[in-house]
Parts: sequence; structure tokens; C-alpha cells
Amino acid sequence: MKTLIKNATVVTPSETLVTSVLTENSKIVAIDAAVQVAADEVVDAKGKHLIPGVIDDQVHFREPGLTHKEDLRHASRACAKGGVTSFLEMPNTIPNAVTVERLHEKLALASTRSLVNYGFYIGATPDNVSELQQAQRTPGIKIFIGSSTGDLLVDEQAALERIFAETTLPITAHCEDETTVRANKQEFADTQDVADHSRIRNHEAAMIATRRAIDLAKRHQHRFHVLHVSTGAETELFGDHADLITAEVCPHHLFFHVEDYARLGTRVQMNPSIKTRADNEQLWQALLDGAIQVIATDHAPHTLEEKQQAYPASPSGLPAVENSLALLLNQVNQGHCTLEQVVSWMCDAPARVWDIVDKGRIEVGYDADLVLVDLEREQTIRDADQETKSKWSPWDGETLRGWPVETWVMGQRVYRDGTFFDARQGSEIQFDHARGGYWRNP
Repeated sequence: MKTLIKNATVVTPSETLVTSVLTENSKIVAIDAAVQVAADEVVDAKGKHLIPGVIDDQVHFREPGLTHKEDLRHASRACAKGGVTSFLEMPNTIPNAVTVERLHEKLALASTRSLVNYGFYIGATPDNVSELQQAQRTPGIKIFIGSSTGDLLVDEQAALERIFAETTLPITAHCEDETTVRANKQEFADTQDVADHSRIRNHEAAMIATRRAIDLAKRHQHRFHVLHVSTGAETELFGDHADLITAEVCPHHLFFHVEDYARLGTRVQMNPSIKTRADNEQLWQALLDGAIQVIATDHAPHTLEEKQQAYPASPSGLPAVENSLALLLNQVNQGHCTLEQVVSWMCDAPARVWDIVDKGRIEVGYDADLVLVDLEREQTIRDADQETKSKWSPWDGETLRGWPVETWVMGQRVYRDGTFFDARQGSEIQFDHARGGYWRNP
């Protein structure tokens, strides 16, 4: 199958040019403005931008165990609609993916249910180092340093030291200090005000845990990725060691702040919690300065009925995967960033952070994971239109300018203007951890 996408404005992190892209089967085989070849399909992309498929490196798709909230089929359709061609999913499903066997079970599930490409982290527990040492088909190890439940909570220092010292896979972590959160919960024990969520999971809880994790990474010289940075103060910890430590931010921490509780209530209840307008501004600046390299969603849906419970019975988490790219394209149209920067943050950098083979760029030999974007299209986010099984969005009612309109995964069209091509299946993402990290993989 050959597809010629002609007259596209092709965007990479370093340049933008009007050209044509030829794909054959699963690969990009030619990039040449003058290419004239026979193709099974020709797509005229004049006036639109072609970007690499988005790689969302932090999602919770709830399968197995919690599929009343979300499942791989609905979530991967949401990905395709939103221009996300690859996802990396977290281990806190039921059962937790804390063994190689459980990891392989999730890969097998996705092989028959996911419309887009997939990978799964293996979760750390206080006593599963041997499993972490054996794992191979994974982007890395996920640690919940505080703010989790059951076996996935790793808060004891000796256990953390073992994980950082005795494993080789890249490590990522949820960083909120458990001692601080528990103390704050005692102070607000009788609250029913969701705004207190940001007082319980406050700046101090995030800072203590992130500082602790960075110290472990530096002492053990172990690659570490800071998930969902929520405070401006944390960005000051990243310094000049991007060859060892990388970081990401989520749309809800860029766009929402504590004043939004009055408007949106528990819809914006997240862990880590949303913070202040000043934090929004500092996180944006850290992105622009390169201190934060990645934008991911932490897509973590619950049913709207669950979310509408009175705080603190309401669970933390929100769906975002099908709107994240559009949210950033809207920022491009408003002049807050460039499309090249969005491609860097959402496509290229995640591939480099996680050593993903042949993804994240429009280059000959790379996988044909591609998204056609219409920067002029205006569209309003509506709960009823969401592909996520939870059928709601915290951005319900917001009109954005700039939307993905067509998505290819491994050279196969999976979405175009409201139509899904569900006969397609995504592929297991391949990782090459020997090549060594963000700045070492130009």
C-alpha cells in the first residue's frame, strides 16, 4: 500500500516546508517536493500541516479491571481522533502490572483492541526488583512515590534506593510526598470543599517528593523522568542535567488553576492538584526554555457520576487524550508557541525520552505515524461528542481553533473527519534502551 500525501506543509522541530510525503506499507519512504510516483492513494493536503503522530507517554486506559470507566477500544479511538498515534500506559490497572507476566498480558490485550500503537510501563513495588530487572518490552519503570494505594506505593527509602541502584530501565514517578499529604488531610479532615484538594496536595508535597527523586537519580546516575510537574518551583530543580533528568507537564496544569474550582468543581480534581495562575505561567516558561521537554495528558477518566460525588468521595482524574493536541494548536493560533515547538513537545521528545524506535519524526525510514492538521478549523468541545467511554471533558463548551483532521498509524488511515477505520490495529512500540536517553539520541 503506497500513499502519497502531496502539497502538505510538513512540520518538524527544526523546519517547516511545503512538500510531499510518500509512505509504503508502514514506513515513510520519500520526502520530496517534486516526487512523482504511482501510489494506491493520493491525498491532497494543500493548506494543511502534516506532523508526526503524537506520543502520549502518560495515560490510564483502565483495562483490565476498571473498564466501566474506560477501555482500550474507546481510548484508542479517542487517541486516533485527537492525533495521538502512540500511547504509554501506566501499571495501576487491576491487577497491577508489577510482573513481567502481567505486563505481557496487557500487551496481548492491546494487540487485539487498540487502534493505535501501544506500550505499557511495569510498576515498582517495595519488593519486586527481580521483576523490574527482567522486564524488556516496556518503556520503563513507574514508581508511585507517595499518593497511591496498596502495593504500588513505594515510600520507604531503602526500597527506593534498591530500585534506583539495582535496575537499568528508565524510571518515572508520581511525586507527591505521602507524609505531607497525610498531615494535610488531617488538617482538612472535615472538608467538603474541593478547593481544599489543592491545599492537601500542596506545593510542598510536590517539591519534597520531586527533590527526593532527583537526588536518587543523581546519586545512582539513573535516568529519571518527572511526571506531571504541577508547580513552578519544581522546574528550578531540573537545572543542567537534562542528559539524566527529563520532565513533562500536562494540559490541566498549563490551563487550569485553583480559581477554576468555583466554575468546574470536581471536574478538575487531579493528583497532583492544580495550582495557581503563577504556576501556570512558570510551567509555560519552563516549556519554552527547555527545562520541561514533554507534554502528556495523564488521561485518567472516571464516570461523570463518580466525579460528581461530593468531595472527598469524588475521585481524582480527568480525560484529555482526544483534545490535548487541539488545545496546543489553539495556543499556536494565539501566538503563545509555534507549531514546531508543539511537535517537539508532543512527538519528538517523548520518542527520545523513552528510546522509542523510528517514531516521533517525519523522516525517511521512520514509521508512517502521521497527522494532518487544519489550523483554521474551529470546533467546540462537547461532552456528548467525546470518544472516551466516560463521555465528558473538563473543556466542555470551549471553542478551539486548530484541529487534527486525519490520522495514519503505521501507514494505515485510522481516522478522517469523524470517520474511524476500526479494522486497523496498532502495533507494539519497540524500545532501544541501549541508545541512552534524551540528549544522547539526537
